[in-house]
Amino acid sequence: MKNTKKLLLLGLAASLGISTILGGCSGSSDKDKIVIYSNADDEAITAMKHALDNNGFKDQYILQSFGTSELGGKLLAEGSNIEADLVTMSTFYLESAQEQNKMFKDLDFDVQTLDTYPSYCAPITAQEGAVIINTEMMKDNNLPAPASIKDLANPEYKDMVSVTDINSSSTAWLLIQALVSKYGEDGAKDILKGIYKNAGDHIEDSGSAPLKKVRAGETAIGFGLRHQAAADKESGLPVDYIDPAEGNFSLTESAAVLDKGADSKETAMDMAECIIRNAREELLTAYPIPLYEGETDGAADKSGNPKVFSEPLTVELLKHHQELSDSCKPE
Repeated sequence: MKNTKKLLLLGLAASLGISTILGGCSGSSDKDKIVIYSNADDEAITAMKHALDNNGFKDQYILQSFGTSELGGKLLAEGSNIEADLVTMSTFYLESAQEQNKMFKDLDFDVQTLDTYPSYCAPITAQEGAVIINTEMMKDNNLPAPASIKDLANPEYKDMVSVTDINSSSTAWLLIQALVSKYGEDGAKDILKGIYKNAGDHIEDSGSAPLKKVRAGETAIGFGLRHQAAADKESGLPVDYIDPAEGNFSLTESAAVLDKGADSKETAMDMAECIIRNAREELLTAYPIPLYEGETDGAADKSGNPKVFSEPLTVELLKHHQELSDSCKPE
């Protein structure tokens, strides 16, 4: 009986040992996968996954989503020691990270972009800001439609406005760029103080949160991404968008491949090319701004007042505008 028990215990131990080895094999297979870090919205993540899965890369990558500020901090702090092999990120953050850390490879495939981009990245999306309204709430509360971002500081919109905190999301930077460009920094501060007062508890951490609150009728007005509001309007929700008098400022997001020397994974470059070559058709349905030769924007989707900030967009400029924004918040 004792010998039988010993045999059973040995068998169990052997079984557990085999399980551990198999588990290790499973883990090692994950190590071979390409790790992709991205700050992209859900629509872009979906399009990139479709492009990869439908073109031979299914189950060969791990894609992790981050907020823009969080991922930007990782890029700047960790450099090429970051876990990711491929990133999609706000272009200005990639440029600052490359300048500081020299962490990206030059792309080894051709891209025919409409504008000039650094040799180590290629754009995947461009996103514009706009004022967003809930048409039913505006009517029920007898509110006039705002024509500008400046109007969001008007007293009739008290407790009716939702905006994003620039410390959490780059969506808010589109609003601040517009104000600084049109009214200068001092003028922008005066307006921001009124907007933040009207927003109260509706200063959000997520770039999509103002739209969600407008969509749900929690606020009547917000500032967010134009293409997301357009999609809501198209689907029949009581949502509309207004191209503000200050202009539709935009940010691009791009793909870049990490340079890890001998530890670099060649497949990461192949996946970057796959995303650029195969995701754009789907991406254009959600982000209608053309980025590559041969792409056009439909008249219905084209923003009414596209603008570009006069200074190059850098992490340093973002920090400056974050400080400007913080000085305007109620104590």
